[in-house]
Amino acid sequence: MALGMAPTDYEGLRALLVSRRETLPKRLKQLAAFALDHPEEVAFGTVAGIADHAGVQPSTLIRFAKSLGYEGFSHLQQIFRDRLRERFPDYRERLRSLRESDSHHDHAAALLEGFAEAAALSLDRMRESVRLDEFARAIETLAKADTIYLLGARRVFPIAAYCAYAFGKLGIRAILIDHIAQLGPEQLATASEKDAVLAISFTPYAPVTADLAAVAARRNIPVVAITDSAFSPLVTSADIWLEVAEADFGAFRSLSASFALAMALAVGTAEKRAEG
Repeated sequence: MALGMAPTDYEGLRALLVSRRETLPKRLKQLAAFALDHPEEVAFGTVAGIADHAGVQPSTLIRFAKSLGYEGFSHLQQIFRDRLRERFPDYRERLRSLRESDSHHDHAAALLEGFAEAAALSLDRMRESVRLDEFARAIETLAKADTIYLLGARRVFPIAAYCAYAFGKLGIRAILIDHIAQLGPEQLATASEKDAVLAISFTPYAPVTADLAAVAARRNIPVVAITDSAFSPLVTSADIWLEVAEADFGAFRSLSASFALAMALAVGTAEKRAEG
């Protein structure tokens, strides 16, 4: 892409990165995934800091920006800054001020407020990132399934476990793949094309979730994924994927938006089944 032809807004940039997902060189693909997963850090970080956290050389940021048509990294960085100012004008500064607060007296209040603000930011982002047509398709896919197999490891395991609880209470057959004793493949072995898999994973992606979702896709079992980036390994296996990028406070990421989306999927699936 020639200089001057670069996307002028975040949505255009995101679409360009998604379209080039399979053709970007390894390091540029790594940086693209990091940028979409950590837009605040790209917006406000230094070249050295971003490169260090993304696991690339600082010069890679310059090469990445120019490959997309920008004059330099600062030009690309402005796209991320504009996006955050437009969508989330208050939360960023409020979270930053809480992180920088050294007042021991206010520490407990700041901690509670910080996590509450991170949860609120996560929910606002989810409203923007989840496409309603894809959400409706996800409900339809799950509603058609004889059995829903639930995949979610490590920090997102509570979401998968909640889905097992919710589907059970709603009278929908669901199996939680807990991978105890490394038996995840055997737990998925009984699934067929008449079933569906709901897979959940965020960066750094749990290998077992990505691997089992890929197994399901190869067996033509419909896969609905909840993940945080177009560069997630779940995307290539999913028939439908819903984007949720949770905010963090003090490096502890919220699960608020993911739980809200899971609840909406469970109830929507039950309603869809009741219709027909």
